[in-house]
Amino acid sequence: MKGALLPQIALTFATLSLVAVGGANAVVPDIHRQVVDTLGWMDNGTFANLFAIAQAAPGPNVLVVSLIGWHMAGFAGLMVATIAMILPSSLLAFTAGRLLDRLSGARWVVMVKAGLVPLAIGLILASGVIMAQTSYRGWLTVLATAATTVFVLLSERNPLWALSGGALLGLLGWGFGLSP
Repeated sequence: MKGALLPQIALTFATLSLVAVGGANAVVPDIHRQVVDTLGWMDNGTFANLFAIAQAAPGPNVLVVSLIGWHMAGFAGLMVATIAMILPSSLLAFTAGRLLDRLSGARWVVMVKAGLVPLAIGLILASGVIMAQTSYRGWLTVLATAATTVFVLLSERNPLWALSGGALLGLLGWGFGLSP
């Protein structure tokens, strides 16, 4: 089964790689839709846990893809998912970068660059909404999500402080029977 799954992992993440404007976090809603809703590889809770681990670990945001691959097919899945997510977009970025360097003075290039900024921001915000919906477990998670959002927007502190606070709140909630 694992061998048959590897081509599907490669195709899924190679396709997502090509629309990941703004990095892997920009396509988290699509990753979620593919691995949870469409392919049924995991449930919402597993996806949320893998995403949280990837965000807490040092390194690039693409770690969530590696963890999904590992969850599905072990080390081979990790390698296939990671390479499939990185290679197509890297080749596209390299080629586009060389072309844009040659055409950097053209007016349309400046306009395209300016137009990509709100697109990337919108995709990242959509990721936040999907993750908030995925992690919903009641009023405690709504409160934690709202507090974390305000903290990240208004503070210059590292977002890991908010993540640590959410983890502590979750532990306290479980201890008092307030969340699952």
